Amino acid sequence: MDKPETTEPDELSLKDVLLKYKLVVKYLKTKILIIAVFGVLGGALGLTYAFIKKPVYTATCTFVLDEGKAGGGLSQVAGLASLAGIDLGGATGGGGVFQGDNIMELYKSRNMIEKVLLSEITVNNNKQLLIDRYIKVLGLRRKWKQDDIDTINFQGASGSFSRKQDSIITDIAKTINKKVLKISKPDKKLTIIEVDISFVDEIFAKEFNDKLVTTVNDFYIKTKTKKTLTNVNILQRQADSVKNVLNNSLGGVASSIDAIPNANPLQTILKVPSQRKQIDVQASSAIYAEIVKNLELSKITLRQEAPLIQVIDNPVLPLVVTKIGKIAAAIIGLFLGAFLTSLVLATKKLFGN
Repeated sequence: MDKPETTEPDELSLKDVLLKYKLVVKYLKTKILIIAVFGVLGGALGLTYAFIKKPVYTATCTFVLDEGKAGGGLSQVAGLASLAGIDLGGATGGGGVFQGDNIMELYKSRNMIEKVLLSEITVNNNKQLLIDRYIKVLGLRRKWKQDDIDTINFQGASGSFSRKQDSIITDIAKTINKKVLKISKPDKKLTIIEVDISFVDEIFAKEFNDKLVTTVNDFYIKTKTKKTLTNVNILQRQADSVKNVLNNSLGGVASSIDAIPNANPLQTILKVPSQRKQIDVQASSAIYAEIVKNLELSKITLRQEAPLIQVIDNPVLPLVVTKIGKIAAAIIGLFLGAFLTSLVLATKKLFGN
């Protein structure tokens, strides 16, 4: 029985490729007018885009972050203090709520962005919320008319906002994170952090950058030192309370002595009231001394733990602006239109019927 014939696909040789190339080039030469027309059309579209496209303003703030050292030089003091029954709180600890690059993620949190959006700015002697300026610049209220939410406002406390208001803020925060906000470290070996806000409105970009940096950095410092600061406040109240007791005890001793100025030495019972008051004074003095010691050590710990955030450069007007040139846009559109037209015609010639 004869074996079935097998057909192998024809392999394109270099000669065939060159022939097809010449054929396509020759064909495109006959369509040069069409290519030119679509090239000019592409150039016109590019020029139109350059006129329509709004320039983007970028506000940049750079600051250096020096993390507070929870242990540092106090580690040995804290160890000795613990033997004496003194608790220095975070002095012996090595970690904190935020470490390293976590502050960069804090900048992207919805809570921080919401606080900034709901903050008030003054433009041309008129006060307005940043979120209202954002909505006005992008013309969002026109888009919201079909949903009957074009009259919504964001006055008042955020805790009393409706579900729709919270939803809008969440959407805006996501958009800002994705398209407006950029947090970076120019050099990973350094502790310099750069915050960029890029937006089509120059005032919004600058004000949002200023308020975001202030809001996040203040929150970071307060949270970083919250535990030790609470300990300091407690010790301060205890010190004030014991001091009042000590002052009252000293007054009691003086009153007891004054009550019997010339007491009979043989009647020792007369000395008991003043001796009791003196014991109270001695006990209160010892307690007060220990509390004051703990208080001062806790204050040192607080200063050690407090991170240092020093702004290097603040955004200043006029901001850096990014926009596409009209000539460049027209040239890019021209070449893009001609290229795409040529590609379509060549594909049709090679694979068309």
